[in-house]
Amino acid sequence: MQDQLKIAYLQSDLIWEDPKQNRKHFKQKIEDITKPVDVILLPEMFTTGFTMNAKDNAETMTGKSVEWMQKMANNKNAALVGSLIIEENNAFYNRLCFVEPDGTIHKYDKRHTFSLAGEDKVFSAGSDKLVIDFKGWKICPLICYDLRFPVWSRNIEDYDLLLYVANWPKPRIQAWDALLKARAIENMTYCIGVNRIGVDEKENEYCGHSAAYDVLGNVMLPIKPNKDLTEIVTLERSHITFYRNKLRFLNDKDRFTLE
Repeated sequence: MQDQLKIAYLQSDLIWEDPKQNRKHFKQKIEDITKPVDVILLPEMFTTGFTMNAKDNAETMTGKSVEWMQKMANNKNAALVGSLIIEENNAFYNRLCFVEPDGTIHKYDKRHTFSLAGEDKVFSAGSDKLVIDFKGWKICPLICYDLRFPVWSRNIEDYDLLLYVANWPKPRIQAWDALLKARAIENMTYCIGVNRIGVDEKENEYCGHSAAYDVLGNVMLPIKPNKDLTEIVTLERSHITFYRNKLRFLNDKDRFTLE
């Protein structure tokens, strides 16, 4: 069990429907990380951008991009996290892969598909929440639109870190800022969200606002919109333990079942 967890999140533009070039781009950004880190976060659909053209862009769990994630995780001795389009059992998924340095893959299929863009018509929704034990830290990774649904992320597992990978557009960026902070506060957890920048082929504009919040909702690093950047933040287990023992808000949480 580690007392600290170092997270690198990569805020970047994406090349539309070009997995090869996106892998090349992120390979360089990952190799440019010179300090030791434990987890590296990439945006949602990091190989393609937020496209609904799943048929032409889907890969499999044995495809080049997942293999690339395993290789990069091993090379950097850090878990690599991001979502991509996966085809499985004749269905398409917006699937987050949490890839450990030894090649172990944990997968999470986006539960809340974004109906405003027709994602629900193309992609099958996931049904299982994922909590990973990595280096003694319990981590719950989610995807973009999931951020709007607090019941799904409710901390009933006593996780330590909530992650969001996203393609969250600029016109609604205030909601992104507010909800990331709220998820940290209500769940008494670290909460980190990585969002892309740039303009995609559908003329959707993205401004980043990637951020990390502590259990009290304090932003841990200055938010830098519209910049291609890699940020590294250090999480402290003592911070979680101190405030959960002092405030004990999670002891009063509602009990419920989710259908």
